[in-house]
Amino acid sequence: MKPTFDFEKPITILMEELEKVKMAQEKTKVDFSATIREIEAKIDQTQQDVYKKLTGWQKVQMSRHPERPQTLDYIAMMCEDFIELHGDRTVKDDKAIVGGFATIDGKPVMIIGHQKGKNTKERQFRNFGMANPEGYRKALRLMRLAEKFNVPVVTLIDTMGAYPGLEAEERGQGEAIARNLLEMSVLKVPVLCFIVGEGASGGALGIGIGDKVYMLEYSWYSVISPESCSSILWRSWDHKEKAADALKLTAEDMFKNKLIDGIVKEPLGGAQNDPAQMAETLKQRILTDLNELGKKKIETVISERINKFSSMGVVNEH
Repeated sequence: MKPTFDFEKPITILMEELEKVKMAQEKTKVDFSATIREIEAKIDQTQQDVYKKLTGWQKVQMSRHPERPQTLDYIAMMCEDFIELHGDRTVKDDKAIVGGFATIDGKPVMIIGHQKGKNTKERQFRNFGMANPEGYRKALRLMRLAEKFNVPVVTLIDTMGAYPGLEAEERGQGEAIARNLLEMSVLKVPVLCFIVGEGASGGALGIGIGDKVYMLEYSWYSVISPESCSSILWRSWDHKEKAADALKLTAEDMFKNKLIDGIVKEPLGGAQNDPAQMAETLKQRILTDLNELGKKKIETVISERINKFSSMGVVNEH
């Protein structure tokens, strides 16, 4: 896959060089295989070096890669079947959140996640993955349905935030998200949450309360996006890199601060470089955790879930 971002320029230069050598070999019929192997080794090493030292802002860029897999992609790759369910039974069907019953290796789950869309038409249809209140109410309806049939819940989070429009506030955006936080904390089935791309503010939290909360290696999770933070503090987007570092929004920062349970490693260059491998890694993580949580009494699972979130941000003075 062709590199996209400025920080990937050294990789781009080497890839172009490789392409020229391959074309020269084809045209002249001269054996350049040793040179090709040497350049391929350089590309591999350069990729290792570049992706190992990404800054907070560069990881935000990675999470927004246009080819990065989204919820429906993961469902197609991980699940044997998927029955999508629609509507919140009150207002309408919010297309920014998709969900329904599925099976993973024969195990039934309720899978729910944000869907941004891949092109302009899809993004408009999905409202860029920014859910209205009815999206969170649909998610809650599906979670209650999962609880009724004793099926675990898996959520895939990838949103720039809940939709900030006036109509969303009029229909109770804040209440809908708060209700989900309350209900998910005591849901009587195991809940697994994965930030697969962007995890911004209450939009992410609305489906982000679980027994295990994971972040993909190049995802981010924060109360605000770096651009919005920069515009509030400096009245300009020009300081977004500085804001990204200050927000401590990377998977490593979140794990260090004990706000997530683990980091799911991505293929070299990000999930978009090998979606099938990423889906397989995610699938194995889901199956392992569901197996472990299934051995515990549900009362214990709920108690541990509540205690985990209650202990976040607590400071003990000695």
